[in-house]
This record gives sequence, C-alpha cells and structure tokens, in this order.
Amino acid sequence: MRYLTLLLLVVAPLLRSAAQTDSLLPYADISAYPTDYAAGTVLSRMVDALGFRYYWATEGLREEDLTFRPTEGARNAHETLEHIDGLTRMILAAARRDTLGKGEAEPAPTTYPALRERTLRGLAEASALFSGQSSTELGEQRLRFSSGGQYSEFPVWNLINGPLADAIYHTGQLVTLRRMTGNPGNPQVNHFRGSAGR
Repeated sequence: MRYLTLLLLVVAPLLRSAAQTDSLLPYADISAYPTDYAAGTVLSRMVDALGFRYYWATEGLREEDLTFRPTEGARNAHETLEHIDGLTRMILAAARRDTLGKGEAEPAPTTYPALRERTLRGLAEASALFSGQSSTELGEQRLRFSSGGQYSEFPVWNLINGPLADAIYHTGQLVTLRRMTGNPGNPQVNHFRGSAGR
C-alpha cells in the first residue's frame, strides 16, 4: 500500500502537468463563433476550422502512430505533421505580411509535442491576424516568396486553395493513419458544432 501511495504521489503531478499543458493549447473547442461576417473574419474561421480538426486529429498520438507508414513511398504520420507545420508557416507568413525565403524557415521541432504546439499556436496567431479585416484589407494581403533573387507574390485566393486547403487535406490523412494503427480519434468530437461534446 505504501508503494502505491508513493507511486500516486509521483505520477499524479506528472499527469496533471501533461493535462494542463494540453489544455493550454488552442483549438480544443471552437463552438463560440464571431457575429460579423467580414472577409477577414470568414478567413479566420477557416483557419480555426483547420486548427480544430488538427487538434483532434493529433490528440493522443502514440509512437506507433507517428512512425506508421502505410506503404513504402508514403509519408508516415510524423512526416505529415512536419508538412502541415510547413503549410502553417506559409499561412502565418501571409497573415504577418512576411516574405518566405527559401532555406530561411525555422526548422520544424523534432518532437511530436513541440511540433503539435508550434502548429496550433501558429494557426491561432494567423487566425487572430486575419480576424476582422475588411475585404479591401484582405485584398491587399499577399502570399510572398523570395528565392535565389526571384520574387513572387500571390493573392489570398492562392492561400485558400493552396496551403490552407492542403493542410486540411493532410489533417484528414492523419485521421486515416491513426485509424489504421488502431488508435481512432475521440468519438465525442463533433466537427459540425466545433466541440468535443455531443
């Protein structure tokens, strides 16, 4: 009995700490929604929808989920997380009005918790920056690239059909991969309502 008590004293704070860290991440719930339909607010909500789906697709992944590769040439889940993080960097750069330079991007964190957190926080920042912008302001926003002395820029339309849609697509792949490893997502998640309750 003494050992059980000691074990609980050691493990309980660690579990509580892990739960607190996860509860501090954005996008566990998006059931509250804005009342205005400004162009930037609609784009912000699209980013939030990605964040919510990503949060629940990546919640509780195990090592065997992260390393699972359905076929030889396919990405495993961790590589897919890295790809989504790269797409998030593009979304965030557009929201910040930054220019993406080839080879200048900060490398993705190597651990699953750090990678997941950086992606979720990047999406939350991008959402906040887009929120409330008028259609005129959003029309002036650009996705900018610079590489080897070459510069290109694209309107927000390309952000929507490019990195944003691609990140949603790959988040769906994560859901499929985790089902294949026997670790389906939380059945309480309601994507229509944007919450993890029925």
